[in-house]
Amino acid sequence: MTAPRSNSLSARVRSDVAHNARVWNYWLGGTDCFPVDRAVGDQVTGMYPSIGEVARADRAFLGRAVRYLAGDAGIGQFLDIGTGLPTADNTHEVAQHTAPDARVVYVDNDPIVLAHARSLLTSSPEGATEYIEADARHPEQILRAAQPTLDLERPVAVMLLGILNFVLDTDEALRIVRTLMDAVPSGSYLVLTHPTLELGGEGNEAAMRFWNENATPPITARGRFEFAAFLAGLDVVEPGIVSCAHWRAAPGRAGAAVAQFGAVARKR
Repeated sequence: MTAPRSNSLSARVRSDVAHNARVWNYWLGGTDCFPVDRAVGDQVTGMYPSIGEVARADRAFLGRAVRYLAGDAGIGQFLDIGTGLPTADNTHEVAQHTAPDARVVYVDNDPIVLAHARSLLTSSPEGATEYIEADARHPEQILRAAQPTLDLERPVAVMLLGILNFVLDTDEALRIVRTLMDAVPSGSYLVLTHPTLELGGEGNEAAMRFWNENATPPITARGRFEFAAFLAGLDVVEPGIVSCAHWRAAPGRAGAAVAQFGAVARKR
């Protein structure tokens, strides 16, 4: 694993406790992880063999959603909260491939992600990319910090992929979503993915329990009713709330459903 760039950053990185960003990177085939991350990742995979498929399906959903938004929907601004470690086809790369002048702000509070921020802070000459170190539980802080890069009087795609599942209190998670969407104008979009126990996956519940006992941050699954509540008052884009593997996937390429809801919705 690449060493963090400063002593203060190193002090914040726990190499003895598995962390979601690093384990997720491991499931995606990355190498930015410690032995404890690989050990926990392998244990979860043993209990829930399709977890790697979930990670890959979530990443593919990001690409399809951003291409749709930057293309057909004409969105030129993206607020990506819970960025995770950079990998192939990051939000700014996908968006700026379609719309070179797209502006992207990434948000994360993981020190390992911060160590790799330079990999994210690239942009087409016409567009802009910025990184904010902040916690999703503080949406007001995120919105203030994003304003130098994003014009919040113009439509923005607010992206919360696999992040609300780390906000265990549903009322707090709803408050986060509402605060963010209240701050952006009509024509903005909300993009969500979230793990669920309602789309199958034997061992999923036990794997989550193991995770919460052995890794950080703790996670929760939510059902369709709770997931739909995040989209209340918004117009959900077809095909609606589905497994993220099936959201606008090319015919014959969707593969099996994974236990992760995905949806895109437009603010009226």
